[in-house]
Amino acid sequence: MGKYRDLAEKIVENVGGKENINSLTHCITRLRFKLKDESKANDDVLKNMDGVVTIMHSAGQYQVVIGNHVGQVYEDVVDMTGLGGESNTPEESSGSLFDRLIDVISGIFQPFLGALSAGGMIKGLNAILVAAGVLTAESGTYIVLNAIGDAIFMFLPIAVAVAAAKKFGVNQYVGLVIGGALCYPAIQLSTLTAGGDVQPLYTLFSGSMFESPVYMTFMGLPFVANDYTSSVIPSILIVWLASKLQRPLRKVIPEVIQNFFVPFFLLLIALPVGFLVIGPVITILTNMLATGFDSLLAFSPILFGLIVGFFWQVLVMFGLHWSLIPIAILQLGTMGYATALTGMFGASFAQTAAVAAMYFRLKNPKEKALVLPAVISGICGVTEPAIYGLSLPKKKPFVFSMIGGAVSGAFMTAMGVRSYVMGGLGVFGIPSYINQQTGDSSGAIYSVIAIAIASVIGFVLTFFFWRDDTVVEEIPEGQKAMEVRKEIVTSPVQGQMMPLSTASDQAFAQGALGKGVVIHPTVGEVVAPFDGTVMTMFPTKHAIGLISDNGLELLIHIGLDTVQLDGKYFEAHVEQGAKVKRGDKLVSFDIKAIEEAGFSVETPVIVTNSADYLDIIETDHKEGISSSDELLTVLV
Repeated sequence: MGKYRDLAEKIVENVGGKENINSLTHCITRLRFKLKDESKANDDVLKNMDGVVTIMHSAGQYQVVIGNHVGQVYEDVVDMTGLGGESNTPEESSGSLFDRLIDVISGIFQPFLGALSAGGMIKGLNAILVAAGVLTAESGTYIVLNAIGDAIFMFLPIAVAVAAAKKFGVNQYVGLVIGGALCYPAIQLSTLTAGGDVQPLYTLFSGSMFESPVYMTFMGLPFVANDYTSSVIPSILIVWLASKLQRPLRKVIPEVIQNFFVPFFLLLIALPVGFLVIGPVITILTNMLATGFDSLLAFSPILFGLIVGFFWQVLVMFGLHWSLIPIAILQLGTMGYATALTGMFGASFAQTAAVAAMYFRLKNPKEKALVLPAVISGICGVTEPAIYGLSLPKKKPFVFSMIGGAVSGAFMTAMGVRSYVMGGLGVFGIPSYINQQTGDSSGAIYSVIAIAIASVIGFVLTFFFWRDDTVVEEIPEGQKAMEVRKEIVTSPVQGQMMPLSTASDQAFAQGALGKGVVIHPTVGEVVAPFDGTVMTMFPTKHAIGLISDNGLELLIHIGLDTVQLDGKYFEAHVEQGAKVKRGDKLVSFDIKAIEEAGFSVETPVIVTNSADYLDIIETDHKEGISSSDELLTVLV
């Protein structure tokens, strides 16, 4: 049961019950119901309910404003009703940079862990059927099963980008396109170099460890290609960049065309920048690691195995494991065997064993349910479900698995184990250590011992030295739901309130100056809408800038183009810098004289620091509004 279960039950009851709800989604502060009959909802009860800020009728939705914990209330409502929808609320992480990175990566994988685990199990099943002689790698059944199991891994950038878009508050279809572009065949390094005799246009930093061949250019700039399929970090970085571009683009692009042109510019900027920056960075880091690993292997094979085993899972996460692949291929081609990859063999088993040990310590039943499929796919060499779903979010088990991988890696290289083919993953990699020409199977025996070493270390360290610190919070009976910090802005002008989008001035209508409303005054008087300070009193007296004692900045702009009246028909009752109380008279103005002079008196009331707040909610007044009525509810 979630901590807001009681609140969720009361909300569902007062919107007319589950049977009155067609659908439910949420944004950053509001539950957005589509009700079959809104007359069945108890507006007054909901407005005065602890944990509810207010309710709104807008755009065919019945909106219950909750505050910044709306996601948790939403989950409890969904849990008890079975309803649900999609939301695009950006999520924030806290803690150190490392903690935030881990939280981002693991959080992104949560939505598709089930599919990831299923894919790993299907790949494992396929490998077992081949090993048992039931299928061959050339059979149609194998190919179809491999396509089903491998799809989520081959096109992992798409799944990652879609989930990252949701986490960072970007349109998920923009994320879909970003992931798709990363998987596009024509830009993969393997495609550009297909055929083996393809020469680069030129090479950057030729002869150094930073050497980067360039096979094509983008607008005259060098496009350093990589193979992005199955990668994780490039998708996250490019979507993150898109999220940072999104806000300024929304500020400069008119709202009426934002649906088309915001995605247009996001994709046109974020993807090329991502390709032009990420490609060279990955290439340089890969080359540096390849040089370092090559030297380390020559200096001390045991130390090499220790380091490779320890860092292998991290290298795979960042796509830097390719630094070792060319060394292994070169060794196989020149010597008939390879030692460059033997150090990594035990890493997946250490990871799998650590996750198995977590089962006995996990408190959350939903997390426990992930363990079995993660172990099954891990035994078959597919550890993504184990890493991203379990060990990485908990941190310590992931480190313990790295230790197990390091010790097993050192053992493999100390025993001089060689691989004779680029073999399978997990237990299916054991045959790759058998010398088919001599029949020597000692390498396979050592690999089994390495599995045992890695598994024992990963399991024991996790079982004895890790405790799940998850706290299942429960609200004690009778305790009120979390209070939401809010500020009420009363109407500074009496008249007819209209949405800001109806303003005659497009700068106001498009929200360029902030969120708010428009009031068509019926009384020529402006009063203070809160306790605060007169920040700006324009010399022409047609506009006033206020700041509340809590820091809310409000602009009251009396009329349109009334600056041209140069103060005529306006009278100020306070000076700039004056302290005011809610209801104090600020300015008087002559509505009739202003209109006879040819000017409109429609008055935009704008929260100019809107970006500092979770949400700004307009009052539900459909008739006229007086200067004592609530106009805006601002959520902090």
